[in-house]
Amino acid sequence: MKQELKHLLDCSGAELWSLAQRHAAFDATIFTAEPEKDDDIDPNYTLGEQLFVEPQPKTLPSQPKLDMPIRMSLPEIAVARSHINIWRKIAAGVHEYVLILEDDVWFRSDFASHLDQAWDEIKSGGDNMRNFDILYVSYLEAKHGAPKIFVSKNVLRPQRGLWHLSGYILSREGAKKLLQILPCRGPVDLWINHQFNVLNVLATRRSIVSQRRDAISTNSYSGLPALIKIGAITNLGASLFHIRHSNWPVFAFGSKGSGLTSLAIALSMLGYRCCSDFKSLPKLELERLLEGSDKLVFGAYVNIGVLEGQIQNLKRLYPHAKFIFTHDSDKIEDDLAFEAAREVNSADIVVLHSKASNKWKAICELLSCDPPASSFPKLADIGQRQILGDPIEALQTQNHKKPKHDKSPWVIEHRDGWHGIQTVATEIGVSTTRNLVRITDFFEFLDSRYWFLRDDTFIANLGLFRPSNFEFRPAIGATLRIKKESLGVREYSAASITSRDEYMYGRFEAIIQASNVPGVVTGFFLHRNSPWQEIDIEIMGDRTDRLLVNVFYNPGDEGVRFHYGSRGAATYVDLGFDASESFHRYAIEWGPREICWFVDDKLVHRRVEWEPTPIPHLPMSLHVNTWPTRSKELAGKFASRRLPATTLLKSIALEAQLVERNEHVQVSGSNL
Repeated sequence: MKQELKHLLDCSGAELWSLAQRHAAFDATIFTAEPEKDDDIDPNYTLGEQLFVEPQPKTLPSQPKLDMPIRMSLPEIAVARSHINIWRKIAAGVHEYVLILEDDVWFRSDFASHLDQAWDEIKSGGDNMRNFDILYVSYLEAKHGAPKIFVSKNVLRPQRGLWHLSGYILSREGAKKLLQILPCRGPVDLWINHQFNVLNVLATRRSIVSQRRDAISTNSYSGLPALIKIGAITNLGASLFHIRHSNWPVFAFGSKGSGLTSLAIALSMLGYRCCSDFKSLPKLELERLLEGSDKLVFGAYVNIGVLEGQIQNLKRLYPHAKFIFTHDSDKIEDDLAFEAAREVNSADIVVLHSKASNKWKAICELLSCDPPASSFPKLADIGQRQILGDPIEALQTQNHKKPKHDKSPWVIEHRDGWHGIQTVATEIGVSTTRNLVRITDFFEFLDSRYWFLRDDTFIANLGLFRPSNFEFRPAIGATLRIKKESLGVREYSAASITSRDEYMYGRFEAIIQASNVPGVVTGFFLHRNSPWQEIDIEIMGDRTDRLLVNVFYNPGDEGVRFHYGSRGAATYVDLGFDASESFHRYAIEWGPREICWFVDDKLVHRRVEWEPTPIPHLPMSLHVNTWPTRSKELAGKFASRRLPATTLLKSIALEAQLVERNEHVQVSGSNL
């Protein structure tokens, strides 16, 4: 900003930098819980409020869709609070007009001349121009254009449809008005559009201040998932992690109950491949680690019992290593691990108290990295788990093929001698009776206690899910159809059924006869958002003689928006029969130690911890769907001429732990 503002002079020849005041923005990482509504901000808004600013003429939303609730992300709340804090300073100040700039802007070459022209026109215009509240100098118009009226050659009056508040001139009276009409409901740049009818808003003919493209935004846009569901967004690239940490490896020790499991998730969120909460390590990994090798599977080791007596040795082997010690009392000096680390350079150590208010700051300063735009995770410590001495290779056969997988810290690429981490059976964190439910449904009708029919979509789906495409047939069960049907945002309709509840571990099975239309996917899977975790069974219409089994893993606690990758870590399994010719029983057994896939009660695939991903550790809902994919690579070229396509669903049975929504944090911690 100093560089930008030094390039511009005011009418007296003074640099704008000499007139500027810097105000620290509100830090989203200090939130310890999801903020609720207060006098300044209402974090809850609706899809209808989003569509008011950015209409989607091709969507055909019904009234329930317009009422779809959306909750602001923590960065959006922080941005809104930052602007509101500035409004208060302006309202109480002496300046009639103030230019407000966010810290990621740059000035276009004609900024000065264009602003001079616009300002002259405003001052020579009538009272309605001179007495403006807000003058946008930086904005992005809605995709289909913002409704507006040109009030002079270089000034316009928008009715709605201006995004961004990265650069604007606010009058003192305008600041007072904004404060009077609070709370801000939804993202601040969205909310302010809804106030154009009570504010006097102008904008320069075009945006003369832009946002930098060479800086990574840490914002998280809460409206995107809702727009994806209604089909308004059809292309969104995967946000793949390509962070290479110079501060590596990281070792963390501490007493039980001091927040070690939360720390492990936090390091994962920073992009470290983190191995945590084990008494030992697989033999080859331990040997390489204690040899000082740089060919390690992991970049961070948290609460690994076998390493507790190796701190000085690890520092010698890895001069750039960083050490984190957690504690929950004032007597950390009595901790043996901390005592052993006294001779380690103080710049390479951070000590975290379990009740510290800003753990992100301490960790990220140690590791020289930016904190994520999420609260620090809060999970119950699970302690050190016993692993098997020699990892046993997960069930593989010559008929198993691995397609391309995501490149992320949470997918381990194939390595000779690596077969994941198998733990000894334990009941830690797993309840066999509490909230255990058993459901068997033959779909003679829709039992609304357990299921609902979807009416949304997602980016990769060429169709829009419609409840009418799910039909009941006596003695068969249900049919899920894909039809040619123009729905505005999509040219096809599809079908999906989803559990009303979320489950944590258990056995999930369905009897299905899949579609054989190329380009069509038949899916039976567990899924959750925020963070995205998923366990899949999918049958592709162009190859109905095989399964695609898959796991998507993203780190975090409930509500964290990590959605990195688009392919997961998939494996093809040959079936030995055509899944479209008759019914077969498909099952997923998901536990804290492993995931197993079954076909007709025969185990066909098995994965343990870090083979190649962690085991999903948060509650998920159950789904069955059929849909046409955009990806030819996934299911072949879509044979639309063969529509309608039909998938038959005879039954679903599950035995799993039901999770109440107010239990998510507790369950996710105990079952990690």
